[in-house]
Amino acid sequence: MTRTSLLTGAGLVVSIATTGGLHGQLRPVPSSPDSPIVIPRLSGEIELDGVVDEAAWDEIAPVEMTMYTPNFGGPPTEATEVRIAHDDRYLYVSGRMWDSEPDGIRTGTLYRDQYSGDDILSLVIDSYNDYQTAVWFTVNPSGVRQDRTMSNDAEFTNGMPMNWDWNSYWDVVTTQTDEGWFAEFRIPFSTLGFQATGGEVTMGVIIYRVVARKNERQTFPPIEPSWGRLGFAKPSRAQRVILRDVQQSAPVYMTPFSVAGFKQTPVLAEPPDVPRAEWRSERDPTAEAGIDIKYSPTSNLALDLTLNTDFAQVEADDQQINLTRFALFFPEKRQFFQERASTFDFNTGGMFNRLFHSRRIGLDAGEIVRIYGGARAVGRWAGTDFGFLSMQIAPHHDLSSENVGVVRLRQQVVDDFSSVGAMLTTRLGSAGRNNTAYGLDAVLRWLDNEYVVLQWAHTFDEAAVQGGGVESGLARARFERRRDDGFSYYAEGIRVGADYLPGLGFQLRKDFTYGGAQLRYRQLRDEASPLVSRAVQVGTAQYFRNADRTTESREVKPEIEFEFRDGSNLTVGTLSSFESVRDPFPIADAVIPVGEYWFHEATAMLRLPRSDLFRGEFDASVGSFYDGSRISLSLAPVWVVSKHLELEAGYEVNRLDFADRGVGTTAQLGRLRVKTALNPRVSMSGFGQYNSATDQTSLNVRFRYHFREGTDLWIVYNEGFHNERDDGLGPRRPLSSGRALLVKYSHAVAR
Repeated sequence: MTRTSLLTGAGLVVSIATTGGLHGQLRPVPSSPDSPIVIPRLSGEIELDGVVDEAAWDEIAPVEMTMYTPNFGGPPTEATEVRIAHDDRYLYVSGRMWDSEPDGIRTGTLYRDQYSGDDILSLVIDSYNDYQTAVWFTVNPSGVRQDRTMSNDAEFTNGMPMNWDWNSYWDVVTTQTDEGWFAEFRIPFSTLGFQATGGEVTMGVIIYRVVARKNERQTFPPIEPSWGRLGFAKPSRAQRVILRDVQQSAPVYMTPFSVAGFKQTPVLAEPPDVPRAEWRSERDPTAEAGIDIKYSPTSNLALDLTLNTDFAQVEADDQQINLTRFALFFPEKRQFFQERASTFDFNTGGMFNRLFHSRRIGLDAGEIVRIYGGARAVGRWAGTDFGFLSMQIAPHHDLSSENVGVVRLRQQVVDDFSSVGAMLTTRLGSAGRNNTAYGLDAVLRWLDNEYVVLQWAHTFDEAAVQGGGVESGLARARFERRRDDGFSYYAEGIRVGADYLPGLGFQLRKDFTYGGAQLRYRQLRDEASPLVSRAVQVGTAQYFRNADRTTESREVKPEIEFEFRDGSNLTVGTLSSFESVRDPFPIADAVIPVGEYWFHEATAMLRLPRSDLFRGEFDASVGSFYDGSRISLSLAPVWVVSKHLELEAGYEVNRLDFADRGVGTTAQLGRLRVKTALNPRVSMSGFGQYNSATDQTSLNVRFRYHFREGTDLWIVYNEGFHNERDDGLGPRRPLSSGRALLVKYSHAVAR
């Protein structure tokens, strides 16, 4: 008989006697919503081999897992033992995922940062204890890692809160037997970041396991499925834990890199240089070197430095069909901008509008612009989140070199869920094109789940004649209920002036006043029902021109949503839209003329369970469209052929008919993404896209050999193709519109 420690909900350590054995020897630790749980120190060495057979593990009580889906609160159908501990430098987690049908354990992929219907074990850690952000670590039975971040307490009010593009330094090893699968995590405190008070660190922790074939998710602590789509990973619902006498090491990760390759571009040579016009190929070899440095001098500060920054390995953007008269938004994927990226969030309404969008740095209309170098710092101190960014951009075309800078501050006030903040962005260059913007914002919880968001932003642009005052500013107020059971709502008002020009931001429209609202009722069903929930909602949005107060756009959108226990989701609804068009604009091969239009369509969306080997999302709509009609179909199937091969296809077609004008056009977008992996270190992806609306076809192929975190070999091939080669004005264009082959090697060294 041995003496072991069981943590109580009050955070005390109680010594109890237990017998030996690996499975079920200690009573599980229940969650404690009202007080933190003390995480014990390891009593012995842990060999990180995924076997989970060390005596030190058996001296720690497992946490108590609760079924989240498909039947909340029901007993888990498969036993799970997860233990959490620490030493001076690392947080350790072990998992014994017992399984009564070991042949049913699913590894969907060997491709890094990919979820393919796998069984998984995940940790969501609110390391700064701010109830808003978290880092997220996941592993499948074959040891394939995913890491990402969470922001805005998993709410979608500021756009997508989950960032898959973040990567960091941590270790995990797994094994699998005829009893189940097993995992051991080791996460450096330098990766987590934290604030210590009196020798203690408080964090929030969520642990969950997915049994894919059953669509079963188990969580610790128990989280009601009433907190929205990502409620199971919501930082404010995490169990608070205490770690004592931890010491963050301060390694310096230096990652020098080298890039070599060539670009080949067709150029039309014309007389008098040549006897007759003909296409020739210009070859541009390239060889570059640079370095990235990551350093955390304290537990609550992270520094990133870069010199001659290169993003050759970044995957290609998904092309889009634009059926509006506004610009398209593309997300940030470059790794340098990912560390606590949510610190720089300043959403100004909708999914995309923001005071700062890092893709405005080093990219111009999709073309890469050299970055000489820069520095970035993010951290948290005494309830204040802070961020700083400065980068120097090389001259480009007729633009001279410029410096871009961002400063962001956000302070918690009143409680853990409320904050006030400020942001300053600058874009400074020669030739009279300086731009400065500042913003003030507040997020205040005024009742249990009721929030108000208030914002003001103002810009100064040297190249524009600005009226100043409200005409150079943006004001926003939003009221909402952040809980997705029973009634929920939001109501929002925004005014954007004609001279509001955020030089480092993204703004779809300008010079308008907006009013929008949504009322939603979601009913959770009992376990006898095939449904997890059903919901009905109606939303409306109206845009008015500031100049004459006339309506520019208006919509009303009622929907019904059904969430099934197998993980699938069906949404049906209608959309009624009004558009006042004062300037004609093109859509594919058609032009929308000046006029005022009401049009209506029926919509449907089916999303198959993410845990299925064949999954995907399928959308359809039919109805009137401006002065004509539209039929739209979008198919996005994913087929997991094996853990070595996954196929992801996409096809979107929009048939537009304007019968009264005798005009019709079809806009098509096709995608095929092939992901292959020999093992978790060796992988290759191919991504081909066809867009008839922009007359573009492209191919992106990326090979990666991942030696270890920060040390990689990339071989990247890009090529574009002309869809139409004969324009009747000159010699036939070549098939290729340009190609590039680049090899990049980066080697991280920790000191």
